[in-house]
Amino acid sequence: MALVKKDLDLEKRWGKLLEGLQELLGKKPTDMNAVLFIIGVHELGKGPRHFSKEEKQDLMHIATCKVLSFSGFYSLDFIDQDGWPHWKLEKTLPHLDSTEQEKMLKLHVLEYFEEEFEIDIQ
Repeated sequence: MALVKKDLDLEKRWGKLLEGLQELLGKKPTDMNAVLFIIGVHELGKGPRHFSKEEKQDLMHIATCKVLSFSGFYSLDFIDQDGWPHWKLEKTLPHLDSTEQEKMLKLHVLEYFEEEFEIDIQ
């Protein structure tokens, strides 16, 4: 029963984050990839612009590394001459099924917005 409540709390917090992003951006992110894209653009620090398909994938990778850095899975290695951050894997990610991966990412994304933007998503 405690696990179900924990999952419900996570989904409630996630919904609150999506609503907050909708207020901020004028459009509600549709899924995890959209949220990771938003984080990636923020981390790149060059503002919104048109990105190629490859750049969008790179932005989602940057975001994933950034949020997982809160648990020590990645650390910032360097920023290249074009201003793109590159991350170094510090410890092996756990083998999780897709549902557990999604939960882990959601928890880290929530932590990102709480830490980086001091948003209360409780």
